[in-house]
Amino acid sequence: MSTTTRGLEDVVASPSSICFIDGNKGILAYRGYDIHDLAERSTFEETAYLLWFGKLPTSAELSALKRDLTAALTLPAPVQKLLETFKATAPQASPMDTLRTMVSSLGLYDPDAADMSREANVRKSIRLLGQTAALVANLDRVRKAKPMVAPATGVSLAGNFLYMLNGERPSPTAERAFDIALILHADHEFNASTFAARVTAATLSDIHSAVTSAIGALKGPLHGGANQAVINLLLKVGDNDPIAYIQDLIARKVKIPGFGHRVYHTEDPRATHLRQLSRELCQAAGLSKLYEHSQQIEDYIKREKKLNPNVDFYSASAYYAMGISPDLYTPIFAVSRMSGWTAHVLEQYSDNRLIRPRAEYIGPQVPQNYVPLNQR
Repeated sequence: MSTTTRGLEDVVASPSSICFIDGNKGILAYRGYDIHDLAERSTFEETAYLLWFGKLPTSAELSALKRDLTAALTLPAPVQKLLETFKATAPQASPMDTLRTMVSSLGLYDPDAADMSREANVRKSIRLLGQTAALVANLDRVRKAKPMVAPATGVSLAGNFLYMLNGERPSPTAERAFDIALILHADHEFNASTFAARVTAATLSDIHSAVTSAIGALKGPLHGGANQAVINLLLKVGDNDPIAYIQDLIARKVKIPGFGHRVYHTEDPRATHLRQLSRELCQAAGLSKLYEHSQQIEDYIKREKKLNPNVDFYSASAYYAMGISPDLYTPIFAVSRMSGWTAHVLEQYSDNRLIRPRAEYIGPQVPQNYVPLNQR
């Protein structure tokens, strides 16, 4: 009899050459490159190229990718028009609701839509990354009744996103910090949204369908959204004693967001960099107390609950210090993770087998006696 594992915890579903995690040692690597090296020395464009192609780009390859990503920041006219209608037709839609629908619509207007070759799917992957960044920035502009901002040339994807979102060029510190945040969120092995994308791709459905499945999984509060919960917590603390506030939550058995991880049993290596980014950005924005409260809460939870902060805890205050609306945190996660999702879809297509697990049946005994309708 096969073993049943709820939540597929620690179940190896498939081989993959994209992402390596050692939860006991706190190691995260993309294609063999340690996340600390990438965060300190690389750029998000280089990292995306690495995920897609399995190697770091040459100067010419990187220039070509940057050019293609910048071009993708200009959305197809029908998609842009559809986005502009959302404020009037669906004012209650959350940014994740809107993003899910808009990414799906991109498949209708992609010039390679009918081509399932590796080359075409790589082109779609590049477009999807740039287009997702444009969608998140533009949907925020539209809902605030502000004009959309055209992308600038010769600017990183991180810089262009912040420019298109806020209407002004970001500081070098903010641009580099956001670039690092994108690197840190780019991939994380077979998490829920990535696995959802691979399940859809395994049916040989198209890449837009696969990443739309991923966005649907990311929307769930047990996957995406934890950093939004963290910033909401920090803002509720305000000028009060953060430890007293946390103690009250724990006494009421309220889960503290941003701590613990299914895979990591030591510090999440992504949190190491985000802690530093949060400190620098909060100081620059005059929000030092926000960082100080975060650090006090971390120290308390580590001491009392033996839990480490995960990727969401310090990304919350870092994004807030950059002036980003909290309900955009999960869509921004999708911008970064689009690079990883599409890399996994490409890998799934390259050596495909339909993903079809079994269930442990726990229903009524078989067979049941069928009772005719007139005798029930």
